[in-house]
Amino acid sequence: MLELINCSFSVSDPGGDLDIVNNVNLTVDDGKFVVITGPNGGGKSTLARLIMGIEQPTSGKILFNGTDITNMSVTDRAKLGIGYAFQQPPRFKGLTVRRLLSLAHGSELPEHECCTYLTSVGLCSKDYLNREVDGSLSGGELKRIEIATLMARELNLAIYDEPEAGIDLWSFAMLVGTFKTISKNRHRSVVIISHQERIMKLADEIVVIADGKITKQGPCDEIYPQLLGEFSGDCGFGGKEDADVE
Repeated sequence: MLELINCSFSVSDPGGDLDIVNNVNLTVDDGKFVVITGPNGGGKSTLARLIMGIEQPTSGKILFNGTDITNMSVTDRAKLGIGYAFQQPPRFKGLTVRRLLSLAHGSELPEHECCTYLTSVGLCSKDYLNREVDGSLSGGELKRIEIATLMARELNLAIYDEPEAGIDLWSFAMLVGTFKTISKNRHRSVVIISHQERIMKLADEIVVIADGKITKQGPCDEIYPQLLGEFSGDCGFGGKEDADVE
């Protein structure tokens, strides 16, 4: 179980401290599928980075399965089974996709298992298995490979930061199917930062963040109807469901 207790994060600004995340309290129970959404610039991605340890909270605590991880490094959190997929994944010249998947898994993966992970994110395994994770890949290809890499790990908590960004519509449909499988299996907790309606519909719980604060939180069937049309200028509603998808 993940617990954020009175978590805040601020940065220095010429006019004074700027609050990015403001006194957030959030619990993600084991096996839950949680989608965090809200207007652009509301603090969603910052909250995800706080959970992973990329940023440290200005105040408050973060507990994972009862252990205080507030000041733990990213590496130590990863050892506890927390994984994170970036909006803009890193590149690794000289490292093949198959090797990256095996490294993520912790042991050499058979080819058929690598192919399963790649296929689930909309990539033809024959075309990508032996390619290097370098500048020859497009942003969308790189994003899909990173998601496959996260899936290859045995995680207690998987965090996806806008997984739909830079991905074509067909591959996005494949990803939605993958997330459906993850949510049904309940083998790990999943937190997804997303604007997309189809991803929100999969959630057990939806959390809305605006101006650094949680403004709505509850079961999907309770919160989702309230969101329809509310963020049409910023989120994937009102005919703009795929605005962030290529």
